[in-house]
This record gives sequence, structure tokens and C-alpha cells, in this order.
Amino acid sequence: MSDELAFTPALELAARVRRGEISPVELTELFLERIDRLDPKLNAFVTVDADGALAAARAAEASPSDAPFHGVPIPIKDLNETAGLRTTYSTKAYAKYVPEFDAAVVRRIREAGFVVLGKTNTPELGTIAQTESELNGACRNPWDVSRTPGGSSGGAAAATAAGLCPLAHGSDGGGSIRIPASCCGLFGLKPSRGRVSPSPYGSGALGISTSGSLARTVRDAAALLDAMAGYETGDFYVAPAPERPFLEEAERAPGRLRMGLRSPRIIFWILGGQPPAG
Repeated sequence: MSDELAFTPALELAARVRRGEISPVELTELFLERIDRLDPKLNAFVTVDADGALAAARAAEASPSDAPFHGVPIPIKDLNETAGLRTTYSTKAYAKYVPEFDAAVVRRIREAGFVVLGKTNTPELGTIAQTESELNGACRNPWDVSRTPGGSSGGAAAATAAGLCPLAHGSDGGGSIRIPASCCGLFGLKPSRGRVSPSPYGSGALGISTSGSLARTVRDAAALLDAMAGYETGDFYVAPAPERPFLEEAERAPGRLRMGLRSPRIIFWILGGQPPAG
């Protein structure tokens, strides 16, 4: 199968699955092969669940669905719990931790039809802007493996940029999606507080940190946010319901740009001149 397919937008892959042009199993095998071949140089994944992903892909192939991303593979950042799949938070204290439950955002991602490939690298407890830890090692930028992909969603960004997945789940408190997106040439979206539930943890680091999207297109990131967003019982913060899906917002024309300038002094500064005295 052509590697070009690995860089096809996730929404287009989902459309091809619905049309029967490609199967979930074929897609999953494509990305697993690329992970096996390319990730040793990147270390974007800390856990690859090949057996689980293929089983989920076969189930998706056997049961067609209108779920927006039915049969499309995705990885989960290793700071969110995944039922039956090792979740380390990149710290030695949880090196062998296998949760019995999915975090709410992971459950919503599965409900949207995604096939979970595995878990992506992050610094210890997601605390710094470079993706490296004693437990899981350093993640490398696919554009230049001598450089960092940023952090803390560096594994998610590196995997997406390298075509190891069509898009990825990440999380952001102080730049942990936006920094890797910038380092890896992607679109990264940190949603507003209360938009994506941190359940089963009510506060989500006092509302500072939230799950979000890393993608190669704005449309994919918006559609992933649609899949992840929503209130869960016990959430401390709740964002108002959107007027329409975020994917629809991404497809609307931006309209005329307006810029307000509060003072003539700003105009002179922009033009490189000196404002009049007084």
C-alpha cells in the first residue's frame, strides 16, 4: 500500500472507509508497518498495541458504522488511561501500570470509531517542553532527528508528522500541544477549559490542562475536537455548548478582517515612523 495514504487527512480516510475503497484492517496494517519501520529512530511510541488495534480494526470492518472516524487509527498520549493497555505517564512509578478503565476522553475517541494504535511518548508526568524521560527515553523530531519535537505531546506530534498516524490525541496545560505542533509543522489545538472533560478527574489540573488535537489539517483537528468534547458527571468546569459542530466552523469563510487601532501612535509605530510629540 502506498505510503502516500499515510499522509491523507483523517476525514478523507474515514470517507474512503465508508465508501468501501479501503478497509480498517488495511489502514491499521499500513500504520503499524510504518511504526515498526520508522519509529525506532523517533521513539514516538512508548507502547504499540498491534494485536489490540488489529482486533478493533477487524471488528470495525465486520460492523460498518456512521461514526465519524469509523476504522481510522489514532494514538493516545501516555498521560491518559487506556483500559487493558499500559499507561506509564513516563514515570518509573507506573512503568507496569495497566488501567482497568478508559479515561472519558479515550472512551469518546473510541465511540467516534477510532482504532487505538498505542500510546505516545511524553516527558515524565508531562512536566517539561521536551519529550524525554528516564523511563521512555528521548523522542526525536522527524524533520531532523538531532532535534526535539517539543513537549509534552512530542510523541503525538512526531508520530503525526512522520505519517505513523493520520492525527493524534494530545494534551496541553502550558503549551504541550502548541509547542510540538510548532516544532513539527502541524496544526495543534488546545481547547478552552471545560470543553473536553478530564473525567475521571474532576479538576483536570485545576482546569489548566486539557486534551486536544494534533493534526495536519485544521478540519481534522476540529473534527477530533467534536469527538472529544462534552461534559461528564463530576466535572468542575463546563464550557457552553457550541452553536454548531467545530468542523462546520472550520469550513466557514472567515469573513472580512477588521483591526481596531486605539491610538494614532500605534499606526506610526507599525509604519516605522515616530509619532508626533504630545
